[in-house]
Amino acid sequence: MSGMAQHIAVLPVLVPLIAAAVLVVLHRSPLGWRRFLSFAATLVMGLVVAGLALAVEAQGLLVYQVGNWPSAVGIVFLADRLSVLMLGLLVLLALASQLFAAGAREDAGGLHFHGLFQLQLAGLAGAFLTHDLFNLFVFFEVLLAASYGLLLHGQGGERLRQGFHYVVLNLVASSLFLLAVGVFYGVLGTVNLSDLSARIAAAPAEAVPLLRAAALLLLAVFALKGAILPLYFWLPRTYAAAPASAAILFAIMTKLGLYALLRVYGLLAGDDAGVLSPMVGPVLFWAGAGTVLLAALGALAAAKLRPLLGYLVVGSAGVLAMALGLGSVQGVAAGLFYLVHSTLAMAAFFLLADWVRRTRRGGDALERVAAMPRMAMMGGLFLVLAVAAAGLPPLGGFLGKALLLAYAEPVGQGAVLWTVVLVASFLTLLALARAGSRLFWQGREAPDGTLPVPPPAAAERLALLLLLTALLGVAVQAAALTDYVAGSAAQLAGVEHYREVVLGRTPLPTTVPN
Repeated sequence: MSGMAQHIAVLPVLVPLIAAAVLVVLHRSPLGWRRFLSFAATLVMGLVVAGLALAVEAQGLLVYQVGNWPSAVGIVFLADRLSVLMLGLLVLLALASQLFAAGAREDAGGLHFHGLFQLQLAGLAGAFLTHDLFNLFVFFEVLLAASYGLLLHGQGGERLRQGFHYVVLNLVASSLFLLAVGVFYGVLGTVNLSDLSARIAAAPAEAVPLLRAAALLLLAVFALKGAILPLYFWLPRTYAAAPASAAILFAIMTKLGLYALLRVYGLLAGDDAGVLSPMVGPVLFWAGAGTVLLAALGALAAAKLRPLLGYLVVGSAGVLAMALGLGSVQGVAAGLFYLVHSTLAMAAFFLLADWVRRTRRGGDALERVAAMPRMAMMGGLFLVLAVAAAGLPPLGGFLGKALLLAYAEPVGQGAVLWTVVLVASFLTLLALARAGSRLFWQGREAPDGTLPVPPPAAAERLALLLLLTALLGVAVQAAALTDYVAGSAAQLAGVEHYREVVLGRTPLPTTVPN
């Protein structure tokens, strides 16, 4: 590529980053202007991602070297089919989140909501595009710093309490992340993922213990961020306390931990990765299986709707971990299909849960209370989203799980996969049926004199409609999405091609610094 076209791989990061800087400067401008600037920036980001998708479709891999430094020593952004998929999903969720925030006026409680929002988009986009461990750490910190502000936006004792836990846990994870990056660099002299993959495969015997320790540290960090057993306990209450507009982006933030596992260990612990190749898959599979079962039990025991949804997010992360732990191209493809569906379903569910909390007497507590207006409409929406979350036909959750089960023979690990997925799906269905009946079908008539509840704003309805349309699109265009994720999984398996394109030469021999 030549001219400005070569910079397209970095534009999904620059657009929201520049927008965040402008919004910080203009933080005292009228709220309408801030909304307009933020929404326009997200639309521009969407156009950039569409152009990036076309470029990746034409070239396969698109590499951008910041400052034109060589890939092995400089900052590298890499766009492939997987990163384009995640960026497209991010833009869709961001648009829905901004619409809902404007309709529910969640962005009116502080001056910096839209600046933080764009900063979080920049961090997420950078994490999806970077190709070295240190800058993955940097972008994690950028998006986490913004998420702290968004989580606490609107204040409140419960948000402050859960925000404190969230900050402390992520500070611990960030420290371990930086320690692991330092070990990899100290032992192998590089943090570029393609270069690391070549050097790990030829690592000397004396370097093996340190490399395995660093790999396990990274696994723990990504498991915490992806809410995988035993590090999932923070998520349900944190998501329950977050504003609905922030919870939408948090739904994809959880998937970022699984994305990082796939991206990093796909290169560093693949079949030719020597000392690391047998480590990650089994751990990820069994941790994912435990996560799925415990999340289903947590959902069944939840006393409120939003914590229940938090457990469903944990369960979807566990299914993805099992898919990645299978270590096959087909398993990864099925996992990516399910990732798209589950992220959209949970984002839409968090919006509906906020409507229920504001409309229903007793909020989202799963108990009998006096009925309120519009419960029939919300009950119908709940039924649709329950079908999506439980993985029932005809929506995409059923197709994603069916793909995963079809690729796994019902023996050995496959038998465990079949058992866990089917049992957890049944328990999830019971939890959602119980929640739906208590929220919508067991209420008494509202007493006379009950104050009318204002209907959801048009922007809120549009946000939910956008997500529901995308959910339906996943089911209607299932064949096209299946082909795309299969191509993405096959591309990820071509580790040698990544090395060739990113490094442009034979990687340097492994050296152990003195």
